[in-house]
Amino acid sequence: MPERGRPDRDVSDLDRDAPEHPAKLSGREWWAALRRTVREFSDDRLTDWAAALTYYGVLSIFPGLLVLVSLLGLLGPGATQGVRDTVGEAVPEQNIRQILDAALEQAQQNGGLAGVAAIVGLLAAFWSASGYVAAFMRAANTIYDVPEGRPVWKTLPIRVGVTAVIGLLLLASAVIVVFTGRFAEQVGSAIGVGRTAVTVWDIAKWPVLLLLVSLMFAILYWASPNARQGGFRWVSPGGVLAVLLWLLVSAGFALYVANFGSYNKTYGALAGVIIFLVWLWLSNVAILLGAEFDAELARARAVAAGLRPADREPYVELRDDRKLHGDRKPRTEAHPGRSAD
Repeated sequence: MPERGRPDRDVSDLDRDAPEHPAKLSGREWWAALRRTVREFSDDRLTDWAAALTYYGVLSIFPGLLVLVSLLGLLGPGATQGVRDTVGEAVPEQNIRQILDAALEQAQQNGGLAGVAAIVGLLAAFWSASGYVAAFMRAANTIYDVPEGRPVWKTLPIRVGVTAVIGLLLLASAVIVVFTGRFAEQVGSAIGVGRTAVTVWDIAKWPVLLLLVSLMFAILYWASPNARQGGFRWVSPGGVLAVLLWLLVSAGFALYVANFGSYNKTYGALAGVIIFLVWLWLSNVAILLGAEFDAELARARAVAAGLRPADREPYVELRDDRKLHGDRKPRTEAHPGRSAD
């Protein structure tokens, strides 16, 4: 830690002087980062950001469902029956199953318009999902205590690119979830794969799904903030924490709803929607907490290198500050530090 009265060293020296990887931090430094994560989570008001992300998530889900239903509508009744059976096993809510059945029947009756609906839904879903990514970029800057210095011609391609990659990973995850149970057996029979291979797939798909989710988190955490973080890591400590928290929150909330909640009595037909919104908000809380943990590990690296006291912000170098200085060439020095509240 710098001596009293001596100016802090430039955080651009972080990659040179700090521990190369968070794994090289001591146990005490990890514990300090975890405690600061909890404190900063409250100070950064990340529950409010989770609510904003939930809003953008809902906006992108319904156009995405339109795409899914439209594509299924282009298939025959035999091909969609397996999907209906899978959804019926995975979603116990009767109202949701009835809505899906009605939508599929409507799409099959209007097969000529299904392609147009799929294109419209895809464009709407992509634009809404890019709003989620833009909101996450703002939340990530709050987490790292940095201003948004990247000009719009730089943030817009990042926003579109991250949305496209995350969308493809979500599509792959959805395919993994759908290809299960009776539907997987039907597909296996159609392509000549034995029952043993289908059983192996039913087991192996869950680790693959977790890896895809971890990769989505890693991309969001790395690309979103205006903060240099070194090279891209396929899996980050915050991403692992977010996945574990997401699994625990999902399991705990499902247990609460099944045994202790009174959503059906209170909300009636809207119970399924309310449960989904609460679960989506809790999921975003877990994602933001993982991002906060990665940020605090970056702070721990700066402290370990003697570049910053623990209470001095920002503790990372800005990726770009042209927006802060009239779109001029980025400065080599970091954004001047400020004392944390």
